[in-house]
Amino acid sequence: MKHYPPHSLLPTPYSPQEKMTEIKLKPIQDQVVAVVGASSGIGRATALQFAQKGAKVAVVSRSEPGLVSLVQEITQMGGEAIAIMADVANFEQVQAIGDKTVQHFGRLDTWVHNAATSIFAPFEQITPEEFKRVIDVNLMGQVYGAMVALPLLKREGRGALIHVTSVEARRSLPLQSPYSASKHGAEGFLDSLRVELMHEKAPISLTNILPSTINTPFYNKGMTKLGVKPMSLPPYYHPSLVADAIVYASEHPVRDMIVGDSGRVLDLAQKVAPGLLDSILSLIAIQGQKTNEIKLPDDPNNLYSAASTGEYDRVEGDYNALTTPSFLDSLDKHPLFKWGAFAGLGLLAMMTGMGGAMGVKDAAESHSESL
Repeated sequence: MKHYPPHSLLPTPYSPQEKMTEIKLKPIQDQVVAVVGASSGIGRATALQFAQKGAKVAVVSRSEPGLVSLVQEITQMGGEAIAIMADVANFEQVQAIGDKTVQHFGRLDTWVHNAATSIFAPFEQITPEEFKRVIDVNLMGQVYGAMVALPLLKREGRGALIHVTSVEARRSLPLQSPYSASKHGAEGFLDSLRVELMHEKAPISLTNILPSTINTPFYNKGMTKLGVKPMSLPPYYHPSLVADAIVYASEHPVRDMIVGDSGRVLDLAQKVAPGLLDSILSLIAIQGQKTNEIKLPDDPNNLYSAASTGEYDRVEGDYNALTTPSFLDSLDKHPLFKWGAFAGLGLLAMMTGMGGAMGVKDAAESHSESL
């Protein structure tokens, strides 16, 4: 292993006084990338894709078996990776991610923060400690990641800070109040930080990736008080679509990217008719997040520690039959087409929303009266 001098002894090519008019990120094959939350699902798919394209990768998780198998897979394909165990709710452990990455590879070019946990339960059944734990992992973990990554990226003179939140940063779902709150908080944090970086003309690209419902083991690992294993509202999308967006953002500065067509529809509906969306979700989103598979609160979950001995350390979840392609993700890579399509969607929503709103509202009211 190579050894490098402490951060304070290394040169700092960037200073806030420098005028940065354009952020030019390194080609992927020249990058050192930290993927935080990498043992399964989106993070695992992302780490594998970076390695396939020639990046050096530091993979981070609480699951030792997941990290061991991931590094093994990357090494077998001819890539280079190191494993770092960390709980992102602990700032010292997040700091160690940066330290170990720089100690081994000499620098950091892209930080991908993907780690998350959840609890599926009605709000009144969630304890203060459980709610706080989700906030500590999903929100404070993102904050700690940025605190550690920013100085390292600035020292290199450029870099990408990529945070994976969720479409629930735009529209909350019932039975996921801590998760939704944490994702809304993360988006608020990122929006504030982005403007600060723009003001100081920092050479850092800050991207928010907002996945829709993705077919990962996330639903296997979450704590549930529903009495059954949770799921989300279909359609599901393959984790590789989110990995594609993350890898794209590591080379191309982009503000945010929603992954999955249903997420774009949900985001637009929340902007155009939030009350109507409340009514629709009240009808479909409670039962729609429940499977028929019995699962209890004390069954293995990842709220406080890694969920298993490795059985969920894989890319895909259990819902391949509900997985569908996404046709609009490429719009974020072609801005002119993106805004033209959104203008068309907006016009369509205005034309159809007025006609359909009363019918859905009447259905919701009839449902309420029957309860």
